[in-house]
Amino acid sequence: MARKRILLIGVAVLNVFVFALPARAAATTTTFTLATGTLSISAPASSDLGSGSTGAGTLSAQLGGVTVTDNRGALLGTWTASVASTDFTTGGATANETIANGQVTYWSGVASATSGTAVFTPGQAAALNAQALSVSRTAYGAATIVGNNSATWNPTLIVNVPAAAVAGTYTGTVTHSVA
Repeated sequence: MARKRILLIGVAVLNVFVFALPARAAATTTTFTLATGTLSISAPASSDLGSGSTGAGTLSAQLGGVTVTDNRGALLGTWTASVASTDFTTGGATANETIANGQVTYWSGVASATSGTAVFTPGQAAALNAQALSVSRTAYGAATIVGNNSATWNPTLIVNVPAAAVAGTYTGTVTHSVA
């Protein structure tokens, strides 16, 4: 009977060693993709600068909120918003019925709201920095972007009315774009 006990103890010890061996591992490489979002700009569909009288003078008013939304998820990215204008005309758009876009100045002012991580820079921070819209101008910009971001500003237009301008309702288009 003594022999049977030794045999049973040996089998029990062997089972302990089998279960104590290191486990085998299987690695799975796992990936996922974050899709690139969009860069967009929105501005009021229309704006009324008010009214004034004929003859030399100025009209000045804010256009309403312009917003750039950047959902591209960039790392150290940038964007620049630009602004341009057509001439403003009334009636048959003769010389006296046209106020050239060079007589329209623009200043962005500082942002009324921003979100995300970026260095936001107004194109024209103050009224004394206003620029004529005879050519496209920088309205706003962002640099050193990390992730999604946005900026909103309320630009001011100043129309220098020529002395020969005739009475009428003048219409032009101010276009904001972003790249």
